[in-house]
Amino acid sequence: MTSWPDDPRAPAGGVEAVSVNLLEPLAKFRDLDLHVVTTKRTYSSLRTGRWGNVNIHRLPWAGGSTLGHAIGPGRRQMQKYIETIEPDIVHAHDTYGLMVKGMVLPRVFTIHGFIYRDTAVSGSRFARVRSWIWRQIETSGWADQPHIISISPYVRRHLESIAKGAIYDIDNPAAESFFDVKRTERRGVIFSAACISRLKNTLGLLQAMARLSSEGCEATLRLAGSCHDLGYEHCLKEFIRDHDLMDRVAFLGSLTVEQIQAELASASVFALVSLHENAPLSIVEAMAAGVPVVTSNRCGMPYMVRDGESGFLVDPEDPDDIARRLGQVLENDALRRSMGAKGREIALDRFHPLKVAARTREVYLRVVNGFRQR
Repeated sequence: MTSWPDDPRAPAGGVEAVSVNLLEPLAKFRDLDLHVVTTKRTYSSLRTGRWGNVNIHRLPWAGGSTLGHAIGPGRRQMQKYIETIEPDIVHAHDTYGLMVKGMVLPRVFTIHGFIYRDTAVSGSRFARVRSWIWRQIETSGWADQPHIISISPYVRRHLESIAKGAIYDIDNPAAESFFDVKRTERRGVIFSAACISRLKNTLGLLQAMARLSSEGCEATLRLAGSCHDLGYEHCLKEFIRDHDLMDRVAFLGSLTVEQIQAELASASVFALVSLHENAPLSIVEAMAAGVPVVTSNRCGMPYMVRDGESGFLVDPEDPDDIARRLGQVLENDALRRSMGAKGREIALDRFHPLKVAARTREVYLRVVNGFRQR
């Protein structure tokens, strides 16, 4: 049960991408009969189909808001439909974990983000109130889960005082094709892939670019991702004009997987300076491609990047710190090569999809066997 793209070659967002990356290698195990159950606002009726040998079930949206859908009519619809499949085990991702609450069957839940924390730093209207509501709902849902997959030690640390079930440590996988990216670096190119938002701290990255420019650093910033906050987008473009960065910053919009791989192939460094993240897939992809990473020193990001070895950790609220580390990577060829190689080495061990799928399957077998014994 997860967010699933209409076109698996063009997932929108981290959860969809992780779901595709995980399902593809899981489908290679002959003892697994895989079904994906998903729902989306654009679905008006039940649709079923196949993706390779994976069964896809697309359910219509029910319940208005995301929260209302997850704990109200959407939950009732989902549980009723799951019963028709009669699964041996259910693996719920993200808000779908709220939909399986209370179901008496083997189930596993992967948390991809803390919605209440993201909401708190979103800058949206009534953010504090909405964050408080989401926290009550989320923590109640976590406590109900008998088995949780933690994608980061940061996630585990937050769950240990709440979760009553078993916790398993398994990283998010990159698509296998990211490990095959052929590097054709263009000097001075900084690439970032994230939605353009306050949470992702796009302005902080632009402020760092302004400092690099004032110091004479010949760098360009290429930003992949969509923006749904027109006010924030206007603020960013105004900053770019005021600091004469028009020729140094490119907004690329939403990119396909192949386009992201092409950007990583030519990038000197990957940058993500979010205010809050659990385990961003974009960092996993950059490491798999052998690109050094500059990212935030908070939340789950320090568990992904080894400071000084595969990249640098920076204070996301200090543009001078961001600029200093970006400049250090851009100006040192040997450092870029060694950091990229170390990141790829780490990614092969932790983020390769075949290894992640094998670890996930072991959890499935353990959960199902334990449930049957009880």
